[in-house]
Amino acid sequence: MSSSERDLEVALAAAALAADLIRNDYEDFVPIPDAPVEISTATDRGAQEIILQYLRQQFPGDSLCAEEATETLAGAAHAGHRLWVVDPIDGTRGFATKCGEFSVMIGLLIDGELAVGVVDEPIPKRVTYARRGAGCWVSEAGGSPRRCHVSTVPTLREATLIQSHSKRPGIYSNEVKALKPAKVVEVFSAGVKLALVARGEGELYLNTYSKFHDWDICAGHLLVTEAGGMVTRLLGDPITYGSTNFTQDGGLLATNGAIHAEAAAILTRLASSSGAA
Repeated sequence: MSSSERDLEVALAAAALAADLIRNDYEDFVPIPDAPVEISTATDRGAQEIILQYLRQQFPGDSLCAEEATETLAGAAHAGHRLWVVDPIDGTRGFATKCGEFSVMIGLLIDGELAVGVVDEPIPKRVTYARRGAGCWVSEAGGSPRRCHVSTVPTLREATLIQSHSKRPGIYSNEVKALKPAKVVEVFSAGVKLALVARGEGELYLNTYSKFHDWDICAGHLLVTEAGGMVTRLLGDPITYGSTNFTQDGGLLATNGAIHAEAAAILTRLASSSGAA
């Protein structure tokens, strides 16, 4: 087994351990219909500790980056040659509302480059994963892995756009209105959205948040690129990881590649016209 294969094996095992805990807690969790965006639960923290402790056991010298302020994270290095980037429950509102739309996200950066990405969806028991240069794969409910590819839809007018749930159903942002996709699908969890693009179940994911973090996108980013797609900031600039506080700005545009230039050009024109207004 190569070192990169072992990295992926460890990431999958860590995600599976967390998914088991999450499923157990989910069964008895009382739904919170109006859960706020920033909600965090005891399950988030418990799942993160399981992941980080397992990673430290397997790779004691590796650095850790994660969303929740937990004991293992506090005692770990946060920068280094090998950096694990973890979101224990991405889309906690999907957990809190009990709609099932959330994921465990584990990514590995080696010298700042994406090396491994795992997006584990505990409720449907679906895992989409990738390692650099080895493609993107999905396993559903313990079935045999199958390789994923982005869709071949060639234009925006035929495309399905995936975004976060809007506050008012059917009322879309200026960006979505400008892109004019054929269909809009709303889902909690950036990991789930990026996995949908990687599996060819949608053509583009649009994130217009002004600020978010590496753990929100790192694992899913690799899925899309290994499946043949593209991931950039909204206006087409490359995404980098490991900045101060692991923050990201400039939004995110993930596509099947075929429509990336078209979408980025439209969003750039929109940004220019908004700035001139």
